[in-house]
Amino acid sequence: MNVRPLFYISLCCFLVFSCQENKVPTPVFQSSQVFPDSNQFAPQFPVISHDFRVASKAYANKFYRERIFHHGYSGTFLVAKNGQVIFERTTGYFNKKQKQKLKSNDPIHVASISKVATAIQILRLCDRGLIDLNADVRIYLKDFPYKDITVKMLLNHRSGLPYYGYFSDNSSIWNRKKLLTNRDVLKLIKKHQFKPYFPPNKKFSYCNTNYVMLALIAEEILQKPFPQIMREEFFNPLGMSNSFIADTSTNFKNVCQSYRQSGASFKFNFLDGIYGDKNMYTTARDLLKMDVASYNSNFLSDSIKALMFKGYSFEKRKGAVNYGLGIRMYLFKGKKPFYYHTGWWHGNSACYASLRTDTLCVIALSNQFTKSVYQVRNMTPYFGNYPSDFSYESLDVEE
Repeated sequence: MNVRPLFYISLCCFLVFSCQENKVPTPVFQSSQVFPDSNQFAPQFPVISHDFRVASKAYANKFYRERIFHHGYSGTFLVAKNGQVIFERTTGYFNKKQKQKLKSNDPIHVASISKVATAIQILRLCDRGLIDLNADVRIYLKDFPYKDITVKMLLNHRSGLPYYGYFSDNSSIWNRKKLLTNRDVLKLIKKHQFKPYFPPNKKFSYCNTNYVMLALIAEEILQKPFPQIMREEFFNPLGMSNSFIADTSTNFKNVCQSYRQSGASFKFNFLDGIYGDKNMYTTARDLLKMDVASYNSNFLSDSIKALMFKGYSFEKRKGAVNYGLGIRMYLFKGKKPFYYHTGWWHGNSACYASLRTDTLCVIALSNQFTKSVYQVRNMTPYFGNYPSDFSYESLDVEE
């Protein structure tokens, strides 16, 4: 009997099986990657394991059912790791009057989470050498009447500027039948010289006026409207195709409507033309793209990220509850840092949490007011040694 054919057949079978055993497994759940590999801002994250995905999905589903959904939730809840979606649910109405159901790709007003995007855009201009964080605001805004306030103080809410929503609510100062614009806010500040709350950099005071000025700074530098800047330099490069900035040209009848906790519709008002501090309409998946891109040094340099995710206010509680450059944070001793931002405008309420030590992101967006979105912070200890004692009050809230 000629054994050579049998020998070669056996050898071939051995090589085939050996190659299969040593072959790198094909990445699973590839469709959940938030970025295509071709995107220049896609960081290199490993594909999460099957076991982690199954366990985390079960936990997220349980948390959603027990802490989010049972409040009559209208919005989207998403959990992702390494840019890969683990859990996502959307429910409720885009427009109740028209009985139009809310879909996961419908942009929702995310209120003050807009500040995160505004801050990142300003920091990217810093990376390009177009903005100096320590420069006096008057270098960029000639009509800005206050001295010794820097760009950084706008970003970390240490400027002492008064809130535009208060002084513009005075009928002798502004006609509330007319939409207020960012440029109008600057004109009112110049004309009336409103007294600052405190001297520059003396303490922290959360104030939307800071981010109105930041949007104007971007416009002065790039000589474009802020909504266009964000579309061309932020949303389009990141593939945030369901995101936009609303302004006075927006037809508010066509955007996602917002509702009171009772379900009654919220009316738009004269403050709905302001952007930078709010007025970003987006989706949970698009916000996830922003989060994922923030890990890529091609999108934000490592040096500028170090400044963004750093606390600047230590006057109270030794800085355990703090604010960076466009991001809130809990810096509890012995715990991993917890970065987040909340939002509240009309009936829109939202929470974005970035667990950067573990490249994990949790997002809750709602167009019907509910405090359940703020439960997000209570699920994070499941994923690591993150703060669980939230007896601390948050920083000043003027969402």
